[in-house]
Amino acid sequence: MNRLKFGVTTGLILICGLLIKCSDYQGDLINNVGVSQINITVPEGFPKVVPSKDNPLTEEGVALGRKLFFDPILSKNNNVSCGSCHLQSMSFSDNRKLSVGTNGENTKFHSMPLFNMAWMNEFFWNGRAKSREEQALKPVVNPLEMDLSWPEAVARLQEDSDYPFLFNLAFGTFQIDSILVAKALVQFEMTLISSNSKYDRFKRGEQAFTLEEEYGYTIFNTEMGDCFHCHMDNGLVTDNGFHNNGLDNDADLKPGLFEVTDNPDDFGRFKTPTLRNLIFTAPYMHDGRFETIDQVIDFYSDSVQVNQTVDVLMKKAHQGGLGLKPDQKAALKAFLLTMTDSTILTNPAYQNPN
Repeated sequence: MNRLKFGVTTGLILICGLLIKCSDYQGDLINNVGVSQINITVPEGFPKVVPSKDNPLTEEGVALGRKLFFDPILSKNNNVSCGSCHLQSMSFSDNRKLSVGTNGENTKFHSMPLFNMAWMNEFFWNGRAKSREEQALKPVVNPLEMDLSWPEAVARLQEDSDYPFLFNLAFGTFQIDSILVAKALVQFEMTLISSNSKYDRFKRGEQAFTLEEEYGYTIFNTEMGDCFHCHMDNGLVTDNGFHNNGLDNDADLKPGLFEVTDNPDDFGRFKTPTLRNLIFTAPYMHDGRFETIDQVIDFYSDSVQVNQTVDVLMKKAHQGGLGLKPDQKAALKAFLLTMTDSTILTNPAYQNPN
């Protein structure tokens, strides 16, 4: 029962603290029997969060989701977990171009960072999940990722010495199913918030930028850099949309969102990632092709390609890019680095409890 004590008692103590304040919630939540409801504190400058009536956050649910997130029990060979491809040390991303699944094969895409998911409504690079719970369900059955059927996954959890009790604490039932697993995972993921960078302190009026950072901020938010259309200056630094940013010519263009919608206009469109914590989330793009921030800036400056569905927001695509000067590139990079929030790497509430 030591695992039970750590998974619940310690987990609850760690989760409540830095990010959660029950008193900040205004509205009605479904009352679950025997659970302690909590609510996300919305950082200043972030959009509002609408709490889920189908899956309200609770201390017990978050602790269970955290345990599941780091447990390889959900993979075919008991060797990878969600946390294997979303490492806390990498801001819940992966430093490999393509993550490696339970069978030793590469996954299809570079691992997107998992934080600030409370403000997202579509998931994965190609948008193949339209809810947070669907996002949690898909990797388990994906043959390139965890490659385990849900009946087998549920059977493993049901036979475990701890999990039935933990599910009862969180959801009031000893009977485990895939939906409850997904709900628990989502509850933990919803608490992964990054909002403590120099950029945030600047936005709150608590810290000034250097002259170079301020110049980079201007480049970012004007037509000089043209970054702000897709990476909105809204705290999240993404529009959560899907865009074709001119990475490839028509011959090399990958389907992207088209795989989900079957709409020809969506060919080559991929989800806009946040620009937060770039220093921790390399490599970059859906296929991890760029190893450094400098390579990303060079691409947008000098190597954008025109293809059949290149986004209208890529206004200078026909010129090959923005044509930034060396000092402008350096200033833009300096600004991007102000969005570094190292606290997400060390927050004990996010660490592996197993």
